[in-house]
Amino acid sequence: MGIPGKTLSFFTAGGLLLQAAPVLAQQTGQAGANQSRIQVTSELVLVNVVAHDKKGNLVRDLKKGDFTLLEDGKKQDISTFDFENVDEPATAGAAEATISGAAGPGTLLRSSKKAAPSLDARDRRLILLFFDFSAMDPEQIERSVDAAKKFVDTKMQPADLMALVSLATNMRVDLDFTDDKTKLLAALTAYNSGQGQGFENGSSGSAEGAAETSGAFSADDTDFNTFSADRKLLALQSLMQALGRLPQKKSLIYFSNGISQSGVDNQSALRATTAAAVKANVAIYSLDIRGLQAFPPGGEAQSASLHGQSAYSGASVLNDLSGNAASQETLAALSSDTGGKAFFDSNDFSGVFSQVQKDSSAYYVLGFTSNNPLKDGKFRRLKVQVNRPDLKLDFRAGYYAGRDFEHLNRADREQQLEDELDAQLPRVDVPLYAGAAYFRRDDAHYYLAVSLVIPGSQIPFVTEKEKDNATIDIIGEALGGGKLRVGQLRDTVKLAVESTQQVRRKNVQYNTGFVLAPGSYHLKFVIRENQTGRMGSFETDVQIPDLRKMPLKMSSVVLSSLRAPVTNKKNGANPLVRDQLELVPSITHVFTPDQHLYLQYEVYDAAKGKNPAPAAAASQNGTAKDAPAAKPPKDSIRVFTSIEFLQGATKIYESKPVVANEVTAPERKAVIFQMDLPLQALKPGLYLCQVNVIDDVAGSFSFPRLPLLIREAVPAAASKTGD
Repeated sequence: MGIPGKTLSFFTAGGLLLQAAPVLAQQTGQAGANQSRIQVTSELVLVNVVAHDKKGNLVRDLKKGDFTLLEDGKKQDISTFDFENVDEPATAGAAEATISGAAGPGTLLRSSKKAAPSLDARDRRLILLFFDFSAMDPEQIERSVDAAKKFVDTKMQPADLMALVSLATNMRVDLDFTDDKTKLLAALTAYNSGQGQGFENGSSGSAEGAAETSGAFSADDTDFNTFSADRKLLALQSLMQALGRLPQKKSLIYFSNGISQSGVDNQSALRATTAAAVKANVAIYSLDIRGLQAFPPGGEAQSASLHGQSAYSGASVLNDLSGNAASQETLAALSSDTGGKAFFDSNDFSGVFSQVQKDSSAYYVLGFTSNNPLKDGKFRRLKVQVNRPDLKLDFRAGYYAGRDFEHLNRADREQQLEDELDAQLPRVDVPLYAGAAYFRRDDAHYYLAVSLVIPGSQIPFVTEKEKDNATIDIIGEALGGGKLRVGQLRDTVKLAVESTQQVRRKNVQYNTGFVLAPGSYHLKFVIRENQTGRMGSFETDVQIPDLRKMPLKMSSVVLSSLRAPVTNKKNGANPLVRDQLELVPSITHVFTPDQHLYLQYEVYDAAKGKNPAPAAAASQNGTAKDAPAAKPPKDSIRVFTSIEFLQGATKIYESKPVVANEVTAPERKAVIFQMDLPLQALKPGLYLCQVNVIDDVAGSFSFPRLPLLIREAVPAAASKTGD
């Protein structure tokens, strides 16, 4: 299942199809009751500042006017100022109070993205313990859990709110923020030494210095190591989305045995994680749970002897030291860039907890909006000064600026489309709507023809080489039962026209299709114009019936006012393409009297039998014949069809009947009807188009109805002026 190919044509020369039909209802049918998204971009940057005097005591009496904030050497206006005094007994709260406890509705980490957190964190210390069990051995797991239990049992203060998150085969929120020691100790006790599930880094492909395991070769696990590092960083990044909903400082203690980067492959994930933490006001305190390590030349006692001569030349010790330093480098970067601290090479793990409590006992929160308007994603250095020379200030070194569409690289732009495809709310920056029709290929597969329509006035063009050019990115998917992706689409289409005026008065239409089995599907499409980066989305549910259960097996009815030449030879699966012409579906069903109405539909498995001679017949393409048709042979089919236009209970028009006596597409057992009806005889107005189909041999019938609007034609003079 998937996409057999797309159909692209253009009114002049390019990638999409232009139609003159107006947009009647932009975004109609789009996910039913789905609400539109209102985008609010927050440019406020928060900086936590801890002030100490010469004796190391916390300073709590500073005011907003005492601070000066610089970004890349330029002074910034401090727009918000707050002082968090966690040690104040009057606001610390009782020790037995439970803020979240059972992590019910309204908690921070487990609440939905749209729900506001009900956690009151004013003058509270927020500590998140993140246990990365994915690469730990049983001894390291026990060591990290024991250190956390000891802190909770002996050092936890009444103002402390703690949460537990673990990463093994997947990431879990084991306990939301609470100050209930009993629940915290119970959750920590539930961790066991079997949490680690084989995500340790592998070798880099060299046998020198590796343990002798009698293997025929040494596998190169570089790609796996890259994935493993990204996995850890993305887990951290996902936590920041929940933590960012509270303005107070959050401290994340990261229990890890190192993150080894593979060259520059993991730099993007590291940078994204750091930026997310800074934006969410989270300081990461990295704790290397391996503690103080020794690297003997022959390797550790639990390992086999080493290959080669590295054990005798000192190379193995150098490699171990280099690998250990590399795995700690990422942890150090996470801590230094987010305002936290890293704790390495020590078997006493209590220091990290004491440092967190010290750094968040009393601190100032300065907020500012940068006077640098560029959204280039570059690192901006921060410096905080105070008008008292005897004070020492602790604050983070800087932050990464956001990036607008112009500064996104290719990978980020692709990720933007993927993220929007997974988003719960629609994008309405660019109006988009779609229509679908199904045709049978065989008993188990159907071709679902899909058309996307964008108002031409919504597409900005740039002039290049005497033509107006634009680029549109399109991504889409078809989801089956259980949200399983059964079809997908990704395309970039370039438009090039002589003048944008012809585009602005018309619609841009993109036609594609999926090959699917009968069933219920959810379709979603996202488009992005690449001049400003504006996006639009459309989603809807479609039903492909199992025609084997129908008395009359019939496809959808497609209405159109245009047949376009086909240049793409890979459209053999599209039933709307016949004789190098494609019937372009009209999604709005809006026509003018000077146009032709083209209809196409199919009847499958028509019954065969002895047919009486018809009194009159018509050709299958819809052009009536007055002379009687020849008597059909025995055991042939006999399918009648005609078109009616209704207004209320009044029949305004009925075409002459068309009869088919033979199968048009034997490979699909389909009788194809293509009707051509001039509309000049009909007055402008709203009609109900009824398609009458009768299988005379089987005695079965169907009368599908479709709404249709005929509007007055735009005068030629007005069309030229753009009215």
